Amino acid sequence: MTVKDILNCITEIAPLHWQENYDNAGLQVGDLNAQTNKALIALDVTEELLDEAIAKHCDLVISHHPLIFHGLKHITPQTFIERIIMKAVKHDIAIISMHTNLDNSYLGVSRVLADRLGLKNLHLLQPSSAEPDLCGAGMVGEFDIPMEETDFLGLVANMIGSPCLRHSALTGRKVKKVALCGGSGSPFMQDALRCGVDVYLTADVKYHDFFVPEGRLLLVDGGHFETEQFTKQLISELIRKKFPTFAAAIAETETNSVHYFVRNK
Repeated sequence: MTVKDILNCITEIAPLHWQENYDNAGLQVGDLNAQTNKALIALDVTEELLDEAIAKHCDLVISHHPLIFHGLKHITPQTFIERIIMKAVKHDIAIISMHTNLDNSYLGVSRVLADRLGLKNLHLLQPSSAEPDLCGAGMVGEFDIPMEETDFLGLVANMIGSPCLRHSALTGRKVKKVALCGGSGSPFMQDALRCGVDVYLTADVKYHDFFVPEGRLLLVDGGHFETEQFTKQLISELIRKKFPTFAAAIAETETNSVHYFVRNK
């Protein structure tokens, strides 16, 4: 098995040309033709995550968020990115990342989130012009039975394991039709409004954006890591389905950079 075999397995549902022009999905470190026997799957590549890969004798790390976003002028111990690269090379560990190409896949990040919520009749929130049935941003779906807004918030919090959720003012209407986008989905709020949904669930919402719905929908910020965390299971399942004997492990290391302080009343 080569690194390229594993990469191709994932890009079958999320081709690299679906990534946004600012992105850097694909091979980050290593040789596509190198043999691989065990992969560690995570949302982010951190120093602690790489140490876990070394301890578990993994020769491949697969992340959602790219380790390298911008060009590097040197590889020194100055930054965590450079230290990770140095250590990965030293231990002969390849690193590949599947980012916005997986975000933009109909079977990708937002689809998994919608499935976890139990939404039905799914379709893309903002389909691409080139491949509208397969590629685009976000997801829209419906519940079989409408629920109260507070029940929906409780469902989301429990499903993503969050101690709190930020949201706009409650509208007083029941929730049946939902739009969502795992990760930073504020740019697609107007698409959610045009779809006539009751709720838009995403992350990284700025303060003033919570005014935008004007009561037309409930805007919910579930957190970036929290709304994308199931990408790890998605990648693992894709690999196991095509290569049942390949060792693909989901990382135990916590890579969420955001922490919460919950005040006791």
